[in-house]
Amino acid sequence: MKQRLLFLGPPGAGKGTQAQRLAASHGLLHLSTGDLLRAEIQAGSELGRQVEAVMARGELVSDDLVLAIVRNRLEHHHQGWLLDGFPRNLAQAKALDQLLSELDQRIERVVLMELDDAVLIQRLLSRGRADDNEQVIRHRLEVYRQQTAPLIAHYRELGLLSAVEAAGSVEEIATRISALLLD
Repeated sequence: MKQRLLFLGPPGAGKGTQAQRLAASHGLLHLSTGDLLRAEIQAGSELGRQVEAVMARGELVSDDLVLAIVRNRLEHHHQGWLLDGFPRNLAQAKALDQLLSELDQRIERVVLMELDDAVLIQRLLSRGRADDNEQVIRHRLEVYRQQTAPLIAHYRELGLLSAVEAAGSVEEIATRISALLLD
């Protein structure tokens, strides 16, 4: 089975659910950008203090800082891993490619979770978050597509991209993803 993975997909496609499930069942290190940032802050590391200061100012954490945290985790972990939520754009992908090359740990498969907008919107509305309404969700999906289209093309060009239909039960989707990782 492929052991170094990247999950892509729109908000509401179930990336986090599937990533956690796959990581747990196959002993992969699950690297979710948000979780990584929170863990560094909680650990009180130098990187964590930098992240906390940036977030306290209401700013986005820089690509360089996120890459430093990813590097820190992967330098000491040579088994399988799964990146979830990073990279989000082509510049981040190219920086990640460079980092992984330095660490001699290449991505083996990029799983693109695809789902119809109507289903995505329904899923996101059902979460019941105060800031989620249909107009906001449609805007988030549009931003996702603008940022991710070049990323999808990049990984397709590298021969790493495999799409999976993200409709159905958690188990059905997990089965589809597992099948992609065996070849």
